[in-house]
Amino acid sequence: MSQSLASTDLDERLRFFTEACRERGLKMTPQRLEIFRELASTLWHPSVEDVHQRIRTRLPNVSLDTVYRTLATLQEHGIINRVEALDDRARYDANLTRHHHFVCTRCQKVEDVVWPALDSVPLPDGAAHLGDIDRVYAEIRGICRSCLEEAEATADD
Repeated sequence: MSQSLASTDLDERLRFFTEACRERGLKMTPQRLEIFRELASTLWHPSVEDVHQRIRTRLPNVSLDTVYRTLATLQEHGIINRVEALDDRARYDANLTRHHHFVCTRCQKVEDVVWPALDSVPLPDGAAHLGDIDRVYAEIRGICRSCLEEAEATADD
């Protein structure tokens, strides 16, 4: 996957990360910074294994366990979000702005969807009785354009 974030957006996410770590008393280690930078620099939603593989060129001695623990810590502190996809691997997202996800049922790619009309719909009356709701989002499932084009190309052969 090569979907990259604009450098100004990445700079903004890195400033947020630095401030969030300071506010939460999290030490800014080189590993945490590189793990967050990798996650924040992309528009796709990588798994722990994806992040580990990509940062090993910059931090050859970083362990998979360190990546797992770091992503779990950042999620616990509200610095990143965990995204459940169709496969068994959790995906992570550094985009904390309000958005939803499209998940391809064929390749499991996860893409952001901005849906202001849905965001403005009030919760149903009964939802307040369920408990303290901190986040509402929609997940759209289907087959992505790449998979559709691949299927069409294969059918034409």
